[in-house]
Amino acid sequence: MKLRRSSAVAAVAVALAATTAAVYPRPPADRLQPMPALTARALAARYSADARQIALASAAAHRAGNTALAGSLAAMRGRRFLDFNPRGQGLAVEVLGNLATATRVAILVPGSDTSLTTFDSRGTASPGGGGAALAAAARRLDPGAHLAVIAWLGYPAPSTLSPAVMTSGDAGQGAAALRPLVNDLARHGRRVALLCHSYGSVLCGLAAPHLPVTDIAVYGSPGMDAPSVRALHTTARVWAGRGTGDWIRNVPHVRFLGLGFGQDPMAPAFGARHFDCGSGGHSGYLKPGSIALRNLAYIALGDPAGVTR
Repeated sequence: MKLRRSSAVAAVAVALAATTAAVYPRPPADRLQPMPALTARALAARYSADARQIALASAAAHRAGNTALAGSLAAMRGRRFLDFNPRGQGLAVEVLGNLATATRVAILVPGSDTSLTTFDSRGTASPGGGGAALAAAARRLDPGAHLAVIAWLGYPAPSTLSPAVMTSGDAGQGAAALRPLVNDLARHGRRVALLCHSYGSVLCGLAAPHLPVTDIAVYGSPGMDAPSVRALHTTARVWAGRGTGDWIRNVPHVRFLGLGFGQDPMAPAFGARHFDCGSGGHSGYLKPGSIALRNLAYIALGDPAGVTR
């Protein structure tokens, strides 16, 4: 009796959380800037303009006493950002490598609890650190490759402890923001791979239909809001990986009353290509020296033969 009562209470709580998220949705994210021409001159102008905005935002955060944000923004100085917006949780799109001469571009799409404050603070589990680790691994595997990596915080990622993390609302906003970037890159002749972590894999699933990408790799995924690769309506190679130490394997892969994200991408019925992620946990996929990072680097390079499964 106590177990049934507890289950009923939990179900009501979840339903209330979903109703709250639906009735009081988060405001739309600020729009990303249109991408400049992919020339050295145009990109340098964009990087310079965003560097000035980062410096101004860092100074403002320092004056406001927000030392965590000020420190994070200070660490961004001297790096190249294709986009930056300090409002709200903030948006930041960092480029690692030469986007003007790249023939391939790998876009890292992060999951929950990611903001300007955490863009670098969690090491390789953050977009900044993860992007740098991926770029370095790819250079080691293929020093002559013309690859650029984009660490993409282009949407307001939900908090792990919020009702929003159980729904695809924020992921839908992110998908709408990601698609124009991918389309622009493809129009300029770049071959694009999406590498999507955790809640970011929900975003990539929503963005996937008919998107001009060669590969979509999801890791630590709660689901892609789709029952199968076929339902993604993509010609891309779809990869799925999960470390044996990742707690997300215990998340129920269901969709009910707008909650959850459906089939487990690791399930045989989903139809994804698996890649080995070793024994790492939920935050360890881009850790230097890991098999997960090596395989993600091969996917970024467009070399499926190098991926261990």
